[in-house]
Amino acid sequence: MTPELTVLTLAALLQVVQFALFAAPANRELGPAYTMSSRDAPPARGLSDRTGRLQRALNNHFEGLILFTIACVVVTLSGQSTGFTAACAWIYLAARVLFIPAYAMGLNPARSIIWGIGFLATVLMLIAALV
Repeated sequence: MTPELTVLTLAALLQVVQFALFAAPANRELGPAYTMSSRDAPPARGLSDRTGRLQRALNNHFEGLILFTIACVVVTLSGQSTGFTAACAWIYLAARVLFIPAYAMGLNPARSIIWGIGFLATVLMLIAALV
């Protein structure tokens, strides 16, 4: 397995951890009657600020993971895995790990800077595959 695919696998497992970090407080705050329902109606009460930020961080990772997956697949299938692309992949993962507490704690602009580093690492992987 290429380093990029290893990191992609770890990023997917991070997504699982992120889901648990969000789901546990969301279930406590919204109650099982709502979380096990069809959710056709809005909840009687909303999420706390922190749990809401954990939900947005989770959704953000879903969005970022799509582009990162494309980068990993392109680099791997084209046989262009290098030390540079592997480093970019690890930087992406480190940024995603740091993004969770930065977003949960509302650290602005740190969370945006961390997000930008991960995004740039992904874009550089894509560019590296083209050149």
